[in-house]
Amino acid sequence: MKEAKFDRKIDDIGLKDGIAKLTPEKIQETFLKFMDTEAGAKLRVYQETCVRCGMCSEACHYFVSHDGDPSYSPVGKVTQTMNVLIKKKGRVDPEFIYKCAQIAYTECNLCRRCMHYCPLGIDTGYIMSMVRRFCHLLGVTPQYIQDTAHSHSATFNQMWVKDDEWPDALLWQEEEARDEFPNLRIPLDVEGADIMYSVIGPEPKFRTQLIYQAAAILHEAGVNWTMPSLPGWDNSDMAMYTGDFEMMGRLKRAHFECAQDLKVKKIVMGECGHAFRSVYDMGNRWCGWDNYPIEVVHSIEFFAYLLRTGMIKMKTKFPGPVTIHDPCNIIRGRGLMNELRYVAHEIAEEVIEMTPNREYNYCCCAGGGVINCGPPFKNVRVKGNKAKADQLQGVKDKGVATVISPCHNCHGGLEDIIHGYELGMDLKFLGDIIYEHMEKTKAVE
Repeated sequence: MKEAKFDRKIDDIGLKDGIAKLTPEKIQETFLKFMDTEAGAKLRVYQETCVRCGMCSEACHYFVSHDGDPSYSPVGKVTQTMNVLIKKKGRVDPEFIYKCAQIAYTECNLCRRCMHYCPLGIDTGYIMSMVRRFCHLLGVTPQYIQDTAHSHSATFNQMWVKDDEWPDALLWQEEEARDEFPNLRIPLDVEGADIMYSVIGPEPKFRTQLIYQAAAILHEAGVNWTMPSLPGWDNSDMAMYTGDFEMMGRLKRAHFECAQDLKVKKIVMGECGHAFRSVYDMGNRWCGWDNYPIEVVHSIEFFAYLLRTGMIKMKTKFPGPVTIHDPCNIIRGRGLMNELRYVAHEIAEEVIEMTPNREYNYCCCAGGGVINCGPPFKNVRVKGNKAKADQLQGVKDKGVATVISPCHNCHGGLEDIIHGYELGMDLKFLGDIIYEHMEKTKAVE
């Protein structure tokens, strides 16, 4: 494939300041070391195996949404970035690194949908993640997501939540909940609890109602649970997406050690996709673990368990048809498509599927850290996912007004798509619906 002209450069202070410190010699030195110590063999195998057939192209929402522009195809993105670096042995100029960073961080969600269409099983998401890794090693990262990574390194959470603000947020939600559930507590640092419930940084910052709802569900189910008061409570991991794998490893180790210190039996993670991926696919590998120190389940699996065992019963079901958005990191990455559908059918009157669905569903275009690259790239995301807007319009035409999506970043991306394409649809977490429609035997009359 002929290298496409890159004529869509977007100004970003992190990328601009990053390349200002580079020279071709520094880039090459870093690249050769990177290939020798981290990913050389695997990247070369993928490069030599790929036959440039283009069968991955239709799998990519960017390619579909840009009328088949080959520079947005998965193979096109790899050809413009990693293939050039390998061919030239890293001898490129700083402006080329800017191009690599913009493509890798903001024009690929690492969703791995393309992998399902590749006849040779090439993992383009892995290749693009290694482009990000190389850019991180050079200090060339979009400013907004780099600020988030700085928050992780300084506070072990992605929202600069201070040590005292976290337990204060939990106590606040406990107090709010006790008007409805007089005996509800959000237990902190309970040693030996069956479950440690963990959330991502934005929940105490601006989605505190999700903590309220989770506490209500766990209370009603009679679960022996706890939450940690100290750093390690945030299960999110934007360092994974900047390519700062060292920090990613520290975050995962802190999260597991938090649970180990409390001697809990299991970690239940809230409705987040990327945080779950950082545990089952990335952070654990970087830490060198064959198995997790403590069992970890996603809230989809946990809600399914509560419903199957009757620990939670639905008083009513959500009225009207809903559709299911399949988060990439939970569905393609972890295979929870059937569990998600079990829960959705248990809590909603009618479910109308998007086409395609399950592991073939389109990405929200926010995951992979893309939404965290900030305002300069918002229009890139919205324009780059007309494919998702068309999917949503398809079910809206069948009477669907509500989308269930058990992932924070998916909510952010879908909100932008719904607004940008004027679809007028609502978004719900599973917990939103379960809390609203479950039997509340422990609530005040």
